[in-house]
Amino acid sequence: MRDALKEALQAVDQVLLGKQHAVRLAMACILARGHLLIEDLPGMGKTTLSQALARVLGLSHQRIQFTSDLLPGDILGTSVFDRNTGQFTFHPGPIFAEVILADEINRATPKSQSALLEAMEEGQVTVDGATRPLPETFFVIATQNPVSQSGTFALPESQLDRFLMRLSLGYPSPAAERSLLLGDSRKARLDALPVALDPARLKELQEAVPKVIASEAIIDYILRLVNRTRETQVCAWGLSARASLGLLAAARAWALMEDRRYVIPEDVQAVLPSVVSHRLRASEDPSGHGGGGLAQWLLNEVPAV
Repeated sequence: MRDALKEALQAVDQVLLGKQHAVRLAMACILARGHLLIEDLPGMGKTTLSQALARVLGLSHQRIQFTSDLLPGDILGTSVFDRNTGQFTFHPGPIFAEVILADEINRATPKSQSALLEAMEEGQVTVDGATRPLPETFFVIATQNPVSQSGTFALPESQLDRFLMRLSLGYPSPAAERSLLLGDSRKARLDALPVALDPARLKELQEAVPKVIASEAIIDYILRLVNRTRETQVCAWGLSARASLGLLAAARAWALMEDRRYVIPEDVQAVLPSVVSHRLRASEDPSGHGGGGLAQWLLNEVPAV
C-alpha cells in the first residue's frame, strides 16, 4: 500500500513539476476526507493538479466552471417532467462525480457558492425534497483567483471553514519551468498517467487515517495551538472546533504518508499552515490576507513541548 501511494505521488510530480510539497498536502487532504481550496493566479496548474489526482486514483472527474450566472441547479441537477410517464425525472448534475473541480468558485454569486455547502459537509445533496448520496470518495478541489481581481465574490467564513486545506501553488522554479518548456505538453503527460492507487485501496488508506495514534501530548499540542488563537488579540477570531478536528486528521494523514502509525509534532507543523491560514484573520487586517503570516506566528508562539 505504501508503494502504491508513493507511486501515485511520483506520477503527479511528473505533471506538476517542482510542486512536491503541494502535491503531498493535496494527497493528505484526500486521505483525511477533507476538501481543498487553491488560491492562485490563473495558469499556475490548479486544474492540472485536480486532473492528475483523479487520474492516478482512478476516480471520475468533473469540472464546474463557476460564473456569475451559474445557478444551483447547474451544480446539483434538476427534475424534468417526462410526458411519457407523467412524472418528474431527476437529472443529476456534475456534483455527482468523485473528484469535483469547482473552478474559480469566487466568480459565482453567494447563492451558487452555497450549493456546495451540504455536499461538502454531509456527502449528500437535497433537491426537490429528496436527499441523494454522493460518491463515497467525493472530493472537492475549489480554485479561486485572488480577491483583489475584478469580478470576484469573497467566500464567506462559513464556507472557508469547510475546506480542510488551502494551498497556493505559486510560480514554478526556473529549473521546473525549463523542464516544462522542453518536455511534453501537460495534456500529453496527463494522458500518460497510470492508475497507481485504485479506489478500493484509497478507501483502505482513508479508513486507516483515524487509526493513526495521536498521543495525549499531541492532543495537548493541538489544543494549545487552537486556544492561543482564541486568547490573543492578534487574531480577529479564534479557530473553530472543526479546525482542531481538521488539524488532527491532516496530521494523521501526513504521518501515514510518512509510513508511521503515530503522529509526531513535525506532522502537525507540516500541515498547520495549509489548515489554518484561510481560517484566521489578523485583527488589524480587514482584507483577510494575513492568514499565512498568522500560521507562522502561531508555530513560533506555541512550543511543541
